[in-house]
Amino acid sequence: MLTDRERAWLRLHLTRGLGRTGLVRLMDTFGSPAAILDAGPGDWIRRAGIRDTVARSLPADNDPSLLKTEEILNAAAVRIISQWDGDHFPPLLRTLYDPPAILYLRGTLTAQPALAVVGARRASPAGLQLTRELCKEIASRGITIASGLARGIDTAAHEGALDAQGQTIAVLGCGIDRVYPPENRRLFQRIMEQGAILSEYPPGTPPLAGHFPGRNRIISGLSQGALIVEAAEGSGSLITADFALEQGREVFAVPGPVYAETSSGVNRLLKEGAHLVTGASDILEILWPGIPSKVAQEKEDSLQSELAGDALALYRCLSIEPLHIDELARKCGLTPMEVSAILLHLELQGGVEQLPGMRYIRCRRA
Repeated sequence: MLTDRERAWLRLHLTRGLGRTGLVRLMDTFGSPAAILDAGPGDWIRRAGIRDTVARSLPADNDPSLLKTEEILNAAAVRIISQWDGDHFPPLLRTLYDPPAILYLRGTLTAQPALAVVGARRASPAGLQLTRELCKEIASRGITIASGLARGIDTAAHEGALDAQGQTIAVLGCGIDRVYPPENRRLFQRIMEQGAILSEYPPGTPPLAGHFPGRNRIISGLSQGALIVEAAEGSGSLITADFALEQGREVFAVPGPVYAETSSGVNRLLKEGAHLVTGASDILEILWPGIPSKVAQEKEDSLQSELAGDALALYRCLSIEPLHIDELARKCGLTPMEVSAILLHLELQGGVEQLPGMRYIRCRRA
């Protein structure tokens, strides 16, 4: 069920003509959605400068359309989050110059870092396969894949993340109660169960062409970087790349055959300085160096469960940054001889690797 605060946001969001700018102005003036509603249209006009026609469009508390929309959201277990909702709103998204004021959410958002992955709807079999493999590998390392649920590359990106039992976010260009394209209904359900569905549009909103650029800015805004796989000149995927650059994100692209229509956009991105990608490591080494796969993390957790006392303390001091045996001894409060004996056992268990100069690192075990 919607909370009182969520219901207040819904009522405001369904006010005809009240866009993001108007909502920001009202929040700056009154401080909370409840206070905005208590103030009423008259104060909106006088104190916040909202146009009369917009202020008078606020739906009544018992408006049939409002009640119907609330019923749809409750039946689908949809939550409403806003840019003023603290930790519930994606922090990277809040840093945009035009973050969405309100988002409708199905599923669960996590605090994991994210990579945006978009590309051609009519993608080649090779492009689809590569996308699934890349996203599976990246998602296996605890990185969320954000995309748009479209046909082609978007679908492959979501599927790759799900195959790794990883997190994925689908951002829609329509209401959150609609599945577009319709053939992705099963994928929609899987994402909802294993990740999140997001939309800044009220329920019932159709997938109009004008909605997708706004959706693309959210996809890139959620992420530390954007990967483009197969995109022709003028495609929506290049709009996502433009947003990523404006937002200060890293842009990655997979090169394609010179004569293929869907290569023209990605090859231009590469000419303009995008990072060339032929494997997951090309992305990981730039954005998340040293992050082990989930399998590796599980192995490390398993090893930690087998350790105790000084051995556990020493293992926790290790990282992917090399440390000299004397430094490890100081960190752990042990003698170099004690540290040496423990390190030998950890090496035999596959948990530590010795480098030249008596330096040690924790094995990535990936």
